Amino acid sequence: MKRLAIVFPGIGYHKDKPLLYYSTKLALAKGYEIIHIEYHDLPAKVKGDAVMMKKAAEIACEQTEQQLKDIPFDEYDDILMIGKSIGTVVGAKFASDHALQARQLWYTPVEATFLFATEAPIIAFIGESDPWSDLSKVRSEAAVHKIPLYTYPAANHSLETGDALTDIATLKDVMERTERFIG
Repeated sequence: MKRLAIVFPGIGYHKDKPLLYYSTKLALAKGYEIIHIEYHDLPAKVKGDAVMMKKAAEIACEQTEQQLKDIPFDEYDDILMIGKSIGTVVGAKFASDHALQARQLWYTPVEATFLFATEAPIIAFIGESDPWSDLSKVRSEAAVHKIPLYTYPAANHSLETGDALTDIATLKDVMERTERFIG
């Protein structure tokens, strides 16, 4: 079986940060080939600014198209997309635009991500104190699309609370659920 995992970072949340680092390790252990998407020259100060967030997403989508243009997706038996924040939008849009039956892991999705939800299995995680997302909208959209959504009290956009042991326990829970989802 030929497997591919594509990792879509957030703005300032790169592949070496905990959620993406450990999910990549889990995918590697299950035999996935890994592609790390990288963005450059995104606008600064996008938080809370819908226009700048949309511009950042458009740039990230264009760069993703370029980075994945030569990938023979039809040669893969299983495609997994792992996204963080804006990366959830980029990955979901790419899967939707290319009609890929890619399973998706969404770490701290923003509301726009749900515009591109596909029929393929998706699982999502968000902090209850995430300043980048409207938790009630994310919950509502997850319910509409029948996407399992796991929430973490007092956790921010990185699924962290500031208490190291709580954050480690959260990361453990997220990665155990991630591992089960990866299969």
